[in-house]
Amino acid sequence: MQKQRSTGTSRRAFLTAAGATAAAGLAGCTSLGGGGGGTMTIFHAGSLAPPFSSAEPDFEDETGIDVTREAKGSVASTKKITQQGKSADVLGVSDFRLIRDRVVPDYGEWYAVFTTNAMSIQYREDSPGADDIEQGNWWEVLARDDVTIGHSDPAVDPGGYRAVMSQQLGAVEFDGSKLYDQSTYEKLRENSTVPTGTETNLEGQLKSGKLDYVFYYQSISSSSDLPYVDLQSQVDLSKATSTYAKHYAKAEVETSSGTFVGAPIAYGITVPGVANNPEAGAKWVEYFASDPGRQVLKEKGLQPVEPVVVPSGGEDAVPDRVMEHAEAKGSLGPLRLDQQ
Repeated sequence: MQKQRSTGTSRRAFLTAAGATAAAGLAGCTSLGGGGGGTMTIFHAGSLAPPFSSAEPDFEDETGIDVTREAKGSVASTKKITQQGKSADVLGVSDFRLIRDRVVPDYGEWYAVFTTNAMSIQYREDSPGADDIEQGNWWEVLARDDVTIGHSDPAVDPGGYRAVMSQQLGAVEFDGSKLYDQSTYEKLRENSTVPTGTETNLEGQLKSGKLDYVFYYQSISSSSDLPYVDLQSQVDLSKATSTYAKHYAKAEVETSSGTFVGAPIAYGITVPGVANNPEAGAKWVEYFASDPGRQVLKEKGLQPVEPVVVPSGGEDAVPDRVMEHAEAKGSLGPLRLDQQ
């Protein structure tokens, strides 16, 4: 479908095929119980709040660990560890490269790529142009004079720089054609505003009428009660093939937090070296690398990578309980995992 109401399931192409096995009981699929206990802190992307929140009660019941989560844009979450001297037992980000390039090796030794996403556009039924918008003309509607487009802050949140990238890529030739010209792209940027640092705050502003359309992850769109539009593969950053990766890499966004280059969306998770309770952190990563966690991700509109993939260069540092569910590689499709 091109224009749709949310159904809670994703319709995009992913890095890996979805598994069909429903989750068995938590204790039956993992070895999380026994020993440990205590407390743990998780810094994570806003788009991971739905699955992490859903998993938290069962995880706490099974492990006896009291979980505290802090949701923020992935760039900001990473800076808490690398620049602000804060401690967390898990760091989960929507762009694994933040861990690969900014955490390893000084603030951690390993990470796992565990799920994927895609970009989309969400709107209200009474948004200007809502009766007209579809996959084949979304840029024409969003370039109108009376439209306000929202996305999160690119300096704080990958969802923000990916929103800009999606707009950029529509004006870049792919397979012999473009979606629109440079002037349309410039109009999209003119209509765009940055009202928040985290994508999960955009939905409320959309519903209130402060925004007419928002660019954010399809996992958020598909689990909301608002209509949304799936974007073309050439702009939604969902395709992990060499052809698409080369195309995505033509998008580039400069921010106060660095310059970010387009790539297929892939999420990363790690137990930082500054963890106070690394065993608890490893149990959390194990949960999302196993059947119960994968099922939660699917229910919340994300697509898990099966099995999770860890960089071959850091394999020796991966906790055994995580490695039991992981595969070590130097790359995942066109995505380079090991540091250069």
